[in-house]
Amino acid sequence: MTQQNSSSRQPSFRVYLGSAVFFVYIIVSFTIIGTLILVAAPFVSFKIRYKMAKVWVACLMWGVKVLCGITYKIEGLENLPTDRPAIILSKHQSAWETVAFRLFLPTHTTLLKRSLLWIPIGGWALATLRPIAIDRKNQREALKSLIEQGSAALAEGLWVLVFPEGTRTAPGEDKKFSAGGAMLAHKTGYPVIPLAHNAGEFWPRYSFLKYPGVIKVKIGAPIEVEGKKAKEINEQAEAWVAQAMTEITTNSEKHQ
Repeated sequence: MTQQNSSSRQPSFRVYLGSAVFFVYIIVSFTIIGTLILVAAPFVSFKIRYKMAKVWVACLMWGVKVLCGITYKIEGLENLPTDRPAIILSKHQSAWETVAFRLFLPTHTTLLKRSLLWIPIGGWALATLRPIAIDRKNQREALKSLIEQGSAALAEGLWVLVFPEGTRTAPGEDKKFSAGGAMLAHKTGYPVIPLAHNAGEFWPRYSFLKYPGVIKVKIGAPIEVEGKKAKEINEQAEAWVAQAMTEITTNSEKHQ
């Protein structure tokens, strides 16, 4: 049976209602947590601000489960190193992964576009969580920021999350990985963790509709980078993610 993606589904009244209520929930809760973090920022540490954001994400995942019927299942948590930080190269399909990863990945900084920090209250609060914000139009400066800030974060014990596709891709689409994350790994010697998921099937890009289902997340074993060029590291991570996405899709079809 061919897997039914979100674009081919006929939304039910429950999908419309749940998605609409959840959208309001996001806006209200985002404003509240953003305000709290901004007020607390001068007085509390990054660690506490990060925990505050994590509590909000937990509430958000509860909300999307209750209102929209979306849950998630993770395979490969044992692959996350406990003795050192790493660089995560993840598939990017949805807004889901930009928030949900805080719940099960080690404390990390995320490479993101600078314009997100301009969003009133929520974006300003995000700026206090030490993201690596870049201007995508200036690729040379963006790469420099990733290498410099990413190296500093790793040295402090923070993980670095990179979406090498650069933008959200629809389910079934593939976009070539940019080499920034792999170059960071090559220069610092920290391992790469490839990560695949199918969040776009249930939390589609560019749509407020959310469809019930179980998001599958697969975390790969560390890719050691010693003696490897950035291109080789990038190709290995990209190949693993592509294979994992095939497995996720195949397994989803079997359970329909």
